[in-house]
Amino acid sequence: MGCAISGLGFTPRQVSETRAQEERLTEEHIHMIKESWKVIQEDIAKVGIIMFVRLFETHPECKDVFFLFRDVEDLERLRTSKELRAHGLRVMSFIEKSVARLDQLERLDMLAVELGKSHYRYNAPPKYYGYVGAEFICAVRPILKDKWTPELEKAWKTLFQYITGLMQQGYLEEEGARRNQVQVSTKERPDKRNTAL
Repeated sequence: MGCAISGLGFTPRQVSETRAQEERLTEEHIHMIKESWKVIQEDIAKVGIIMFVRLFETHPECKDVFFLFRDVEDLERLRTSKELRAHGLRVMSFIEKSVARLDQLERLDMLAVELGKSHYRYNAPPKYYGYVGAEFICAVRPILKDKWTPELEKAWKTLFQYITGLMQQGYLEEEGARRNQVQVSTKERPDKRNTAL
């Protein structure tokens, strides 16, 4: 049960790279993504489960981020897990919102940056973000059957690279904000060891 693109060269870009260097979402990409989404959304729960079971199968280290699934070794148990279904639906809902905002990239940008910030709070580092896009593509390819083309694959990859770059930016912003909070709070409190006479 393999997928040729699973984790191969599909990782988030470094934030230091400029947006100009990224593959841009074209009008053609947006159109193809929206049209394919009409078919994908009919199997949204199935895609979410397949995507995460495959993620844990191909990248078992990702399970460490998920408290509920960390110790589950039986993939069949994962397939029937209500918690995994719920998380898969949340991710698919985010993808649905992303597709809906493709004509308003500023709104998509804010959504993805906020998701990156929340992933910092969940202790889910950026090194895993690109894997989700690759597993999504592997999960939807059989659903789209003959509608799947190399151009459509490139469109979805471009969207996921765009989103994961923004998520990484949000993660790093939140990390920096938390670090600054800690530094400010330790400066405001005198060190008890230094106040003793």
